[in-house]
Amino acid sequence: MAPRENDHKPTEDEQPAATQREWERLWEEGDDSGSEDEGGTKEDAGTEGERDADADTEASEAAVDDADQAPTPVPGNADEPGHSHDHHHDHDHDHADGSTAPHSHTHPHLGDERIAAVRRVAAASRRWRTVQLAGCAALLAVAMTAGAIAIGAAKDSGATGVAASNAVSPELLASGSLDASIASLQAHLRTQPKDFDGWATLGLAYVEQARTKGDPSRYPQAQAALQRSLKISPGNENALEGRAALAAARHEFAEALTYADQVLKENPYSERALCSRIDALVELGRYADAEKAADLADARKPGVPVFTRYAYVHELRGDVTTARKVLEQALAAATSPGDISYVAGTLGQLAWNQGDYKTALNDYGRALAADENYLPALEGRARAQAALGDRAEAIKGMELVVSRYPLPQPLVELGELYESRGAAGDKAKADDQYALVDAWIALARANGVNADLDTALAAADHGNVKSALKAARAEWARRHTVHTADALAWALHVNGRDKEALPYARQATATNYHNASFIYHLGMIELATGHKADGRAHLAKALKLNPGFSPLGASKARKALEATK
Repeated sequence: MAPRENDHKPTEDEQPAATQREWERLWEEGDDSGSEDEGGTKEDAGTEGERDADADTEASEAAVDDADQAPTPVPGNADEPGHSHDHHHDHDHDHADGSTAPHSHTHPHLGDERIAAVRRVAAASRRWRTVQLAGCAALLAVAMTAGAIAIGAAKDSGATGVAASNAVSPELLASGSLDASIASLQAHLRTQPKDFDGWATLGLAYVEQARTKGDPSRYPQAQAALQRSLKISPGNENALEGRAALAAARHEFAEALTYADQVLKENPYSERALCSRIDALVELGRYADAEKAADLADARKPGVPVFTRYAYVHELRGDVTTARKVLEQALAAATSPGDISYVAGTLGQLAWNQGDYKTALNDYGRALAADENYLPALEGRARAQAALGDRAEAIKGMELVVSRYPLPQPLVELGELYESRGAAGDKAKADDQYALVDAWIALARANGVNADLDTALAAADHGNVKSALKAARAEWARRHTVHTADALAWALHVNGRDKEALPYARQATATNYHNASFIYHLGMIELATGHKADGRAHLAKALKLNPGFSPLGASKARKALEATK
């Protein structure tokens, strides 16, 4: 099945079952904001299974029967410790279950075809704005599903699947390709439909697949599989761990914390629950509690998943030395290619945040030596190349990333690289990337993901500033983190409300987190509110810390400094 190139309403058999009604709603309403209905869309798509247990059973059975046809969309996002939201990630490439399962790869040519199809719709939709998000998001979903059919047949060479037993352990997901493991689980559950551990493992695998491949349509399938597991065996540990992971992936962090605590009451040494608890506390802005939780997890279950979270908690506090030391320790302990690429990539991001681009490139090189297709490292390498002035290689690298991984941050970065180059046609190319951000956000919302932070960050600089502010306020109402404070501050700034913005900008930098984007935002807001000396000092600090923090932002910071001499 090839992606459709028109922007007509998709037919029923082209749409993922879990999201069909949402596409119809988007189409009929002509929603052109992507952020005007923060609560309704998510509730409609994200909690439907919990309102109807029978529907969950049917959906979980469909997940086994239909998932063969769409196991591998485009790689990508959601919640990873060690990848900060200066990078627009609230932990964006982490493994959902707290483990470091192997990465499965998308065929690059299929990715190119899918993203090219979506871009054609995005370009056309500029002439018909009333159907932009509906048409683009629907095609994005169809393209993901269509491309996945072919990819599912092209499994990684030498990959092994999960053994079909009566008690499939989540740890067995680490035995080979994630896609092969899912296929094996599907086959197993067709013959053993009462295996609650198998359903829980399948749910965890779907969460992992959605997060690492940027396919939010997997979340309803994960929810259905986990609900099926809990229906067969109420309160079983693996399913509750999966619910914590799913809630975190959908940015429902209070719910994730509840599930993690529930597991830890029964099993204080559950690695997944310990890791989910740290993640939830960090993303709720409870940094002191997160530090205690990291210490506890390190005492109970030391290992790569805990080490990376421990490092991130210290990075948020400005303790980069400890963060790097712990990550180096984690890398020394890592043995699987998945662990090595993940930890080395995290080290690269840490170095890049400090403006140490050569070290970052070395770290990303270590990650890619372990897994040449590890997309966070490919993205980080392109970012470091741009900061070092090698724009041509940076654009080439980021184009490769978004061809497989059309998530908001790399799309925005590629758009800004085009804008900074300024060649003929680059503005239109940049606009295409920003339209795709809207498409991904619509798809995420339709599958129960809270995408307000993504909306606020992207729309503030490259979209509807009113939508950016509405989304930022909604996210701030849910959680008070340095990332949400920064997003709200900048959304207020672009809406001309700098006096309101200043306290939030100061709060975003209060933990001493070394984030040049946050410091830049603070400096610009201070200049706008008449705090010239402070503003200049912070702009200079941002450029000293990470002079290439943004293709466009760094240039604006330099111009602002020059203009205020």
